[in-house]
Amino acid sequence: MDYRLAPEHRFPTAVDDSAAAVRWVHAHAAEIGADPSRIAVGGDSAGGNLATVVALRMRDERGPKLAAQLLVYPMTRLRGPIEGSMAVSGEGYFLRAIDIEWFEDMYLGQSADASHPHASPLLVKELGGLPPALVITAEFDPLRDQGEVYARRLIEAGVDCVHTRYSGAFHGFFGMPAAIGRRAVAQAGDWLRVAFAP
Repeated sequence: MDYRLAPEHRFPTAVDDSAAAVRWVHAHAAEIGADPSRIAVGGDSAGGNLATVVALRMRDERGPKLAAQLLVYPMTRLRGPIEGSMAVSGEGYFLRAIDIEWFEDMYLGQSADASHPHASPLLVKELGGLPPALVITAEFDPLRDQGEVYARRLIEAGVDCVHTRYSGAFHGFFGMPAAIGRRAVAQAGDWLRVAFAP
């Protein structure tokens, strides 16, 4: 399943489509050979944003109970301040702060509120009751801090959360064939295997 893309379809269309996909999989699990009790959400970067928001919506809207959420350098705060890793790694490490600003403008447009919890899950007040999470971040990534703060807040809220920062890595490394990318993919696979265990 796919979701409709910005700028033709701005926020919250992608969130709504992603949430609908989870509900569809749960409702049609028998047809597709899936276990409705073992559904996870996951994504990297903007996809990590959608995964966090879908997990929140399933909790808040009494949707299907999720087994896990895999968040790879997730974007959890849109249009936030240019500081910390956003400032230090915002130029020269593949993903630039200026690119992030452009992506945000395409996604939100001029009218959407970046502080809406379905746009910036880092601003959600209560994170308790969410499914177990694996949060992977990269040392030289503008999004590093917001992913790590989100992981810390999950832990503080009592969520079973594992966080790993990959030293020397930059945004996008998870999908690359280099050894460090393969290690991260292997970690994700091992963690999901445990999360899906009966």
